[in-house]
Amino acid sequence: MRHLTYLAVLAVCLLGTAPLEILLRTRVYARWRRLVATLVPVLVVFAGWDLYAVARRQWTFDARSITGIRLPGGLPLEEVLFFVAVPVCAVLTLEAVRARRPGWLVGDEPAQGDAPGDEAR
Repeated sequence: MRHLTYLAVLAVCLLGTAPLEILLRTRVYARWRRLVATLVPVLVVFAGWDLYAVARRQWTFDARSITGIRLPGGLPLEEVLFFVAVPVCAVLTLEAVRARRPGWLVGDEPAQGDAPGDEAR
């Protein structure tokens, strides 16, 4: 069962933040285009970084803690899922805080006059 350790950690992270979507109505999964736009740069940069480090033998994965399923390029499935699960958990957490603190600005709010219905006169 140790080969499922990495997957189990990712599952616990996702299950731990899942109630935020339901209870606080964060709508992270409902705004899937926005979520994908957040995940793609993370996947590209960090998977590339991992591939580079593995090729240079600066980084390895404990074969006892992974399933052994490797994606093209040699990265374990769990490592790629890490680059999806952790940012999803982070975005869910951020949106949960925003739901509880509506006045808390994070920098992606529409500028004055940019909101729908604010046509320039």
